[in-house]
Amino acid sequence: MATKKYTELTQMSIDELQATLEETRTGYSKLKFDHSVSGLDNPKRLTEVRKDIARLATEVRRREVEAMSAEELANRSRIRTRRK
Repeated sequence: MATKKYTELTQMSIDELQATLEETRTGYSKLKFDHSVSGLDNPKRLTEVRKDIARLATEVRRREVEAMSAEELANRSRIRTRRK
């Protein structure tokens, strides 16, 4: 079952996703700094934000792969095979 956050991400445009990703990364940096200086009321928030960043980055990459041409996908497959 898809989570609410995932369904929201699938409805966003690529520009909105990238803007949200940048905002979230900036917010994460500020949270990390605040936590190191004075501590946070809820340090679990750092983990939640990190997971949100991963969700956003994954969705952006998924859309990039979907937009690739057949030639680019074939080249990608060779690269992935070489890694193994």
